[in-house]
Amino acid sequence: MAIQAQKGTKDMLPQDAYKWHYVEDKFRKIADEYGFREIRTPIFEATELFLRGVGETTDVVQKEMYTFNDKGGRSITLKAEGTAPAVRAFVESSLYNEAQPTKLYYFTPVFRYENVQKGRLREHHQFGVEVFGAGSASVDAEVISLAMRSFSEFGVKGLRLKINSIGHPGCRNEYNTILKDYLTPKYEGLCATCKERYDKNPMRILDCKVESCQRLIHDAPLMLDHICEECDAHFTSLKKYLDAMGIQYEVDPKIVRGLDYYSKTVFEIVNDEITVCGGGRYDYLIEGIGGPKMPAVGFGLGLERLLLTLESEGISIEEPDRYDLYLCTMGEDSALRAAALANSLRMLGVKVDSDHMGRSLKAQMKYADKVGARNTMILGGDELSKGSAVIKNMRDRTQTEVQLDAESIKNAIL
Repeated sequence: MAIQAQKGTKDMLPQDAYKWHYVEDKFRKIADEYGFREIRTPIFEATELFLRGVGETTDVVQKEMYTFNDKGGRSITLKAEGTAPAVRAFVESSLYNEAQPTKLYYFTPVFRYENVQKGRLREHHQFGVEVFGAGSASVDAEVISLAMRSFSEFGVKGLRLKINSIGHPGCRNEYNTILKDYLTPKYEGLCATCKERYDKNPMRILDCKVESCQRLIHDAPLMLDHICEECDAHFTSLKKYLDAMGIQYEVDPKIVRGLDYYSKTVFEIVNDEITVCGGGRYDYLIEGIGGPKMPAVGFGLGLERLLLTLESEGISIEEPDRYDLYLCTMGEDSALRAAALANSLRMLGVKVDSDHMGRSLKAQMKYADKVGARNTMILGGDELSKGSAVIKNMRDRTQTEVQLDAESIKNAIL
């Protein structure tokens, strides 16, 4: 029996690669326009990074991480999300000594052991951005703007931006006391996970998706009604910046996000009630993993889910031509000349190939059409003796005679 890919993983096949290239290139272009630079972090990190960064009470840490001991007995975890590794790299490389803010973006695989669903795999891929060193709500708005702009560039419609503030640790501690007083008489009706959260992080109960818990917390007091003056001023400022930028939003006081490092701003971009992007501010994470006290904000979005969204909305990504030119050959002398021409044309940036399978001329033409070659050229004895050949455009069937040199051929087809 052949070995198969593991459950929750998926191969990216050649016929789909161009879609990934398209979305990645567009994200890179947009990030560059906002002044972001790319960072790449390792595929695995010390488990402690996620325990301290993501939070021990989160589902990610408690249920979903791929953790193992390496041969040196060290606890290692496959990257469970993109922010904590980016912060670790920022601190380790002392990037905080450079002029701030630091604007970073990344593409990364993420590994979580969770129920496999459409658009949710155990290995999925994220595009994320992080801004370190700036505490102004203007940066929150800029990050949100980048996310909304990206979806707009892809042609995705019907998106809704939801924002909230979950305060900072000080006002959140006061709120947790109020929330626990509300939850105490309902404690026995909570699910097992929420009973654990009751003491460690009661606000996470508001993020529970269990229907019985949702009923119990329907009228729970909201963090947004209990934030301090500083957090309220920040949230008011965020709304002013979004208004100034013409970005529509709705305040959703029940958004808390699933990671413990968030503070103040949290947001989600929703398409048909499915969250396609989420993020927020995390002003205490850099200090929490050993760096200086510095504010930060960012977001992450899943590339697989984005591609599914594009497909569901009928947004097609045009497949590029595989070859600009296919050289059809007849005999060894023809094949040798084709190899030399192909080599020279590739040096000039032309996508070109010739037969390697010993096919007949008719089969070569059929193959060229099948693989989507934009042009074909037959190199037979007559063409070699004359030093010229005819290029046939496979789209409009026009024909052009050219000299058998790379520059002439390139000028005829590009």
